[in-house]
Amino acid sequence: MMSKKFILFSFFLFTSIAFYAQRDRVEYLPSFDKRKIHYGFYLGLNQNDFKFSLRENANVPNANITVSPTAGFNVGLIADLRLHKNLNLRLEPGLMTNAKKIYFNHLTLPKDSVRDVSSTYLHVPLLFKFSTDRHKNIRPFLLAGVSYNYNFSSNQDNQDDNSAGQFRMKTSNFMYEVGIGMDIYLYFFKFSPSIRGVFAMNNEIKYDDNVNSQWTAPVNYMGTRGVFLTFAFE
Repeated sequence: MMSKKFILFSFFLFTSIAFYAQRDRVEYLPSFDKRKIHYGFYLGLNQNDFKFSLRENANVPNANITVSPTAGFNVGLIADLRLHKNLNLRLEPGLMTNAKKIYFNHLTLPKDSVRDVSSTYLHVPLLFKFSTDRHKNIRPFLLAGVSYNYNFSSNQDNQDDNSAGQFRMKTSNFMYEVGIGMDIYLYFFKFSPSIRGVFAMNNEIKYDDNVNSQWTAPVNYMGTRGVFLTFAFE
């Protein structure tokens, strides 16, 4: 998952900004949260890998699959609907990119044992935002909801499979998301850093044509799990 040092650095950075905003005697954007609808955008980092569960009775003995993820980037727009003074509904469509290496450790040949999976997603979360009451220029919140991911790089319709070096996944996938963050009210805008966990709801693997494939036959389930570090500007 994402580097612990980076997460700790980000946490202390957000805490410092929030502490500075809280100390300021001037309350910025005092009527911001009274708007019925408002808009914004976000930038962020992500690190996704796959959770695998394997079949015990597969025809591939000693199957062992691991994943090596790298950090990716996400960017998108925000539409926020105020439902209650402490509850908002948010639509956050955007693009997300990341890359992973999947290691089939039970295979010996290098060309068979590693698959590079680079993906670009249309990521469309629908989230409930539960906020505390505002204290000066800060306001902590929780996020929870579901998202739809369209994988532009899925290879789902590719006629070639792993026997030809092509790892395939499903194009349409669904996730659930949970997170925590903080609204920080600044002079011109609201800055909202958050950390989120993202977890697949469906099996994302596209099985090879051969039911005894040494790559996909051992797999009972493959689903995304990841961490998002998001910076929202509203």
